[in-house]
Amino acid sequence: MEPPETIEVETTQVSCDGGGGAHGHPHVYLKIGEEGFVECPYCDRRFALKPGAAADSGH
Repeated sequence: MEPPETIEVETTQVSCDGGGGAHGHPHVYLKIGEEGFVECPYCDRRFALKPGAAADSGH
């Protein structure tokens, strides 16, 4: 099954709140791993590292 939305990002650390204001979900912080993407456990949005973006080291 395909995720409902893919958002290309330039950093490996992202956050998601569902984007629906009061109809969204709790704010969560996610980290993109070696596969180059991460999916939100609440809304299934996929955050994918843009081609050519360097993976940041993070903390």
